Amino acid sequence: MSKENQARSNLVIGTRGSQLALWQAEWVKAQLKHIAPDLSVVLHRIQTSGDKIQDVPLAKVGGKGLFVKEIEEALLRKEIDLAVHSMKDLPAVLPDGLTIICVPAREDPRDALLTRDGKQLHGLSLGARVGTSSLRRQSQLLHARPDLQIGMLRGNVDTRLRKLQENHFDAIVLAASGLKRLGWDEHITECLPLDVSLPAIGQGALGIEGRDDDDFVRTLVEKLEHKETRMTVTAERALLKRLEGGCQVPIAGHAVLDGERLTLDGLVVSLDGKRYVRYSLFGPMSEAASLGITVAEELLVRGAQPILQEIYGAA
Repeated sequence: MSKENQARSNLVIGTRGSQLALWQAEWVKAQLKHIAPDLSVVLHRIQTSGDKIQDVPLAKVGGKGLFVKEIEEALLRKEIDLAVHSMKDLPAVLPDGLTIICVPAREDPRDALLTRDGKQLHGLSLGARVGTSSLRRQSQLLHARPDLQIGMLRGNVDTRLRKLQENHFDAIVLAASGLKRLGWDEHITECLPLDVSLPAIGQGALGIEGRDDDDFVRTLVEKLEHKETRMTVTAERALLKRLEGGCQVPIAGHAVLDGERLTLDGLVVSLDGKRYVRYSLFGPMSEAASLGITVAEELLVRGAQPILQEIYGAA
């Protein structure tokens, strides 16, 4: 057995330094300590490009991999043993030598609307100011409410909440999963229905990334694997890969597993929300990846191709 795969007494988890990222990494650490009580597990905080650039929309600085690149480099240099990511931050294609070794159970995948006055989306006043850093959210909000004024909202969850409270916006949209993990459910005014705001690929799920050849870490971490979440995320990420999308493109996808039947709902929408292409298909769980590809190709045939070409051309 190689030294890499011998039983080890120490494990280093790489993570971003945001409050939510640290919560997620601490959760994984606690699970691993439960599995292997004698194992020393420490967190290594890594600042990513996405954390450094706070005053520019993600779409303008190349959204793919912005929140994972430096962490993946540390993983390849063996400075850390595994990385804990929000699945929606992971590009569809990973660097050679790395893989998603574990997908734990998913939290609520929906987008959450937060308002100061308790009004839900359709109750917001005409021309209300809504903050979001996501083109996917922006496009769907404008499809539902073309009158809204969308403003850039960057920063950690607590920073975004403060901007709402300080009257920078009438409403903001965040991932429900992050708010629930941090115990901040009371801030949610409305979890947006999936027919109004389809989630980002992998939203609500965690991706634990490791090296292909590290059997020790894989064997340890795979005990946290949640098969149902793995299958749904596999379908969603296959959709993303086929569309060659990243977080700078308004692509949405959400899969649901019912027994052995997997249903995938995919969406591509123009930045102004006026062109809206959506398609849903179901198939056997065992064909999750091919289901994602099929839904992507159907979206392209139905009108997504010119939307994506325009956005990629402008990027």
